[in-house]
Amino acid sequence: MFDYDAELSRYNVRLRAAAGVRTADRVLDIGCGTGQTTRDAARAATSGSALGVDLSRPMVDRARRLSAREGISNVDFELADAQVHPFAPSDFTVGLSRFGTMFFSDPVAAFTNIGRALRPGARLVQLVWQSAERQEWFTAIRHALAGSDSRIAPPELGHSAFSLADRAVASGVLSAAGFTAVEIAEVREPVYYGPDTASARDALSDLRMAEDLVADLDATRRARALERLLAMLDAHATGEGVWFDSRAWLVTARTATLNVRPR
Repeated sequence: MFDYDAELSRYNVRLRAAAGVRTADRVLDIGCGTGQTTRDAARAATSGSALGVDLSRPMVDRARRLSAREGISNVDFELADAQVHPFAPSDFTVGLSRFGTMFFSDPVAAFTNIGRALRPGARLVQLVWQSAERQEWFTAIRHALAGSDSRIAPPELGHSAFSLADRAVASGVLSAAGFTAVEIAEVREPVYYGPDTASARDALSDLRMAEDLVADLDATRRARALERLLAMLDAHATGEGVWFDSRAWLVTARTATLNVRPR
């Protein structure tokens, strides 16, 4: 199974620093995957707690096993769609997400629902990808496979992973959902695809990033495409792993505070 935590290790450090989880915080982790970010939050919130939600049952199950193995008692995980899940209102002091908020079918509805789960003035901290052409992990793989073969499509700029790549769109969605003090900052870190070329090739196989693109080619063209892919991966091998450049937005916001008029 591809190790997303290893892939995003540099980004995890940036998210943890930006979230600044405090000892008494109650944290909601949206699209938690196997729960690394949730466990990190729970460790910081020593007198609080952390809840991770994700749509993938295998990932949620693994998150639970890892938390039990690591002896973290103030963490929980739910198989849930954050867009519609009936969270207890005003239950969390921090919302966070590491590339887990780009796939909502109705992002305004989703962030509105998340906002209801956060207390007034609570922080929302998330990482989202910038546009496809700024992701070497996305473009290099497709260009290597395509070569001069027009049967392989160029980078799919409308891919849902990049739905919040436009800063104005991301800010507008959060504002429409009732968030305030929206700030968006660039973060640039490499992503990791394995210790060597063979491991990186296996990772791409797990992710179906290669096979799906060459599925319609005949055997000869497919073999040539995969040769180009291996050459490209070898060129990205640093001696300390296979790395690709990438860029993201660190998006922070707050829920609106209650305005209570004196009597």
